[in-house]
Amino acid sequence: MKTFPLYRIGLIVGLAVKFFAQIVWFQRRHRNGWTPEVQARWEELLRRQAAEYKRKALKLEGLLIKVGQFLSARADVLPRVFIDELADLVDRVPAVPWEAARQVMESEWRVPYGQVLHKISAAPVASASIGEVYHGYLHNGDSVAVKIQRPGIEGIIRADFRALRIVLWMAEKWTPWGKKADLPALYRELVAVISDELNFRQEMANGLYFRERYKDEEGVYIPRYYDEHSTRRVLVMEWIEGAKVSDETFLAAQGIDRRALATRLFRCFASQLFFEGKFHADPHPGNLLVRPDGTLVLIDFGMVGTIRNGDAQHIRSLVEGIVLQDFAKVIEALEQLRFLLPHADKPELERVLQLMVKLYAEHDMTKVEYDLVQHIIEDIERVVREQPIQMPSEFAFLGRAVSIFVGVLAQIDPTFDLKEEGKPLIKEWLNRQGGGDGQAAGGRFGRLAGLAGLARNYLKPLLKLPRLIEQAAERPERQLHWERRKQQNELLSRYHESVRRMAWLALLVSLGVCAAAAWWEREAILYASGGAAFVSLLVLRSAMKRHLRFLQTLGKE
Repeated sequence: MKTFPLYRIGLIVGLAVKFFAQIVWFQRRHRNGWTPEVQARWEELLRRQAAEYKRKALKLEGLLIKVGQFLSARADVLPRVFIDELADLVDRVPAVPWEAARQVMESEWRVPYGQVLHKISAAPVASASIGEVYHGYLHNGDSVAVKIQRPGIEGIIRADFRALRIVLWMAEKWTPWGKKADLPALYRELVAVISDELNFRQEMANGLYFRERYKDEEGVYIPRYYDEHSTRRVLVMEWIEGAKVSDETFLAAQGIDRRALATRLFRCFASQLFFEGKFHADPHPGNLLVRPDGTLVLIDFGMVGTIRNGDAQHIRSLVEGIVLQDFAKVIEALEQLRFLLPHADKPELERVLQLMVKLYAEHDMTKVEYDLVQHIIEDIERVVREQPIQMPSEFAFLGRAVSIFVGVLAQIDPTFDLKEEGKPLIKEWLNRQGGGDGQAAGGRFGRLAGLAGLARNYLKPLLKLPRLIEQAAERPERQLHWERRKQQNELLSRYHESVRRMAWLALLVSLGVCAAAAWWEREAILYASGGAAFVSLLVLRSAMKRHLRFLQTLGKE
């Protein structure tokens, strides 16, 4: 039943409608006051929703597990209590029968599997929502891993994507998170990444890219792929004897230096993030193996992200701005990287960035007053919540990858110092991105280029000083007027948005009741719900007109 498309779509959309209705109702009940007790009840509601989502995801499998894993790293979209509940959502599902797996192999190879494999394990050694991995041997004696796509998974994913599209549309209309994130772009990115994961030929191409990239890297190994036996639904690669990098028993038994292993992993993965190109988007312990000799092995390149050259330049500007404490430059870089929507309050964001840097600069946190630190953190969280800050879809999997990677490092070596280990790599990265050409050239021209860059970075703020003084003199009166108008406009905007949300909710509920009444032939309920739907439509139309007039009035101010 769970593979039937309409059943899956109905269950997923129904779950979303339930969650959204609970959120809208809770917020309307407490719109006049938000006390600590209300906050506690709000967090409990979100925790129950997250737990229910996790249960449904493990039951339905398919895309829900992938989306849950993805959302668990989206602090810009979901509240912390929701994220904490989803953090341990594991992509582990029951194996399919051997006969079904065999049919997939023979359908792809177009010959009996025995003509390709000398033998294969009776059961998969790993099973996930997309595919299963078997241990086999080719006729030439090579030990290989055979990854086979689960039968029918493409149809399940297509149905889930239809449901997800409806859910994201509702989120955009009804929830505050829809205003903070570019949900259509997020949907497109999910489709692109998951579609690539369904195509094992693409995974092999990614693996070959990383094999070439690390071919001369000592202590890092990428398995070989067998192109002649790999298809869209079957992937054949070299079998690796080893253990997860987080397997403490294995590391101790083999006498592997955990600090050296953590350093090797950090340099390997950080180089993917600091320099343009592809990065492994799913670096969990199951995809990071270690051989008995301490060699680090990267596998499973189904989820891979890309850092473009232009984005790498903007990231460099962001780091330079933080180092020089030029927060206007940081804000500009964030805007270029598409983290800020056009109506962001940039002065407020600059203020919060200054607080963050000041807080981080306090190396001995025991000397800082706890209440002050707590106040600063709450202030930062409030601004991030209220400002139109989003995670661009291109960076969505980067954020998830970084959070997983940091967790893996902590498992290998809890004392690993990211800041100290990262200094040489960051220096090399900054030079390569823009400051290193002059140094590489050497001589007088290199020194002049360095001095020019230094002067530009440090004197640029001074050139802004006269204008800043003039703005400071004008600011109090304009600020007071702007604050009043902002408060009035925010109240009106929330009112219009609330009316529209309730009208949409009433319309959809009425249409759902209509459909159920028609199915069970309940004429009285059908007429009543039809009338309610018509009234909801009229209210919605009127609310949208009023909101449009309100926006036009704002545009004329």
